[in-house]
Amino acid sequence: MLYHLLYPLTDIVSGFNLFRYITFRAAGATITAMIISLILGPYFIRLLKRNQLQEKIREEGPESHKKKSGTPTMGGLIILASIVIPSLLWADLTNFYVLLVLLVTVWLGLIGYMDDYLKVVKNQPKGMIGRKKMAGQIILGLMFGLFLTYWAPDNVYDGSTSIPFFKNYVFYLGVAYIPFIILVLTGSSNAVNLTDGLDGLAIGLCALCFFTFGGIAYVSGRVDFSSYLQIEYLPGAGELVIFCGAAIGAAIGFLWFNSYPAEVFMGDTGSLALGGALGALAILLKKELLLVIVGGVFVIETMSVIIQVLSYRYRGGKRIFKMAPIHHHFELLGWSEPKIVVRFWIAGAMFALITLATLKIR
Repeated sequence: MLYHLLYPLTDIVSGFNLFRYITFRAAGATITAMIISLILGPYFIRLLKRNQLQEKIREEGPESHKKKSGTPTMGGLIILASIVIPSLLWADLTNFYVLLVLLVTVWLGLIGYMDDYLKVVKNQPKGMIGRKKMAGQIILGLMFGLFLTYWAPDNVYDGSTSIPFFKNYVFYLGVAYIPFIILVLTGSSNAVNLTDGLDGLAIGLCALCFFTFGGIAYVSGRVDFSSYLQIEYLPGAGELVIFCGAAIGAAIGFLWFNSYPAEVFMGDTGSLALGGALGALAILLKKELLLVIVGGVFVIETMSVIIQVLSYRYRGGKRIFKMAPIHHHFELLGWSEPKIVVRFWIAGAMFALITLATLKIR
């Protein structure tokens, strides 16, 4: 909005030329998101408490989590507001990439909100029926894939994806491209949802991932940098840096309230939206396979659940981990919650650096 209102006035006020630069607008979006989150946070927390929208801890969870019962949840509403509003203020709203990633974020945020609503308001412990949630994710993935296939600018989405560590090599998916998109969006949103089990864990990891994708979006949207790094040039993709900046600011602002001991949980409202946004960024930047690296901790968390379920089912009830996802395993080993979170953040930072290194190691 500010871009459309103020940049055309450059001839009158030369200072408005700043709105031409993605870096300036990304910084503005980041700061705006942090301010919105810090301002809305206390209000939303009081509102959630007043309406008794509080977390109900599962009986089968770690004993140490029982004290968290009653903590306000659905804090993902703070995150959504802190991402969407700055994006609308600072981004070019005619940009195809920005509109699509906002669609994914809001769509999955609404699915998460309905799931949280059924849990905390309607007292349905399992929330939304799994197949309904999956149907919403699949429909979104189908729409997303069709938009890219038939309406994307410059016809850059031809069913191919880049291969990390290799230049001038791509993997063509053909008719499997749209199912692949559905898999990426569904998998990424659910992976963040599974990881959101300790105070500050998921939101901190998401901030690292958005920072990494922001860097990739910037170089992908510049013909000089993309040519130098020998990665595909995506005209207009640079605007995604503004969205990433807003997401980073929202994550940092929310962490103020979600750090140990958490004053509010994001719930599925936040985790599904953030995970879906990361998947959408990976698809839009044609770096789907890099998502496995940058989101390495999310992958490990998800795989720990899959391994645990398969072991229990096919090995006569035997478990590999004391509890899954794997962060609970370390809790039962005696690690304190803050120690687990910080160590997982360190692992996330390592994965982020490896991801950025792949742009040069080709």
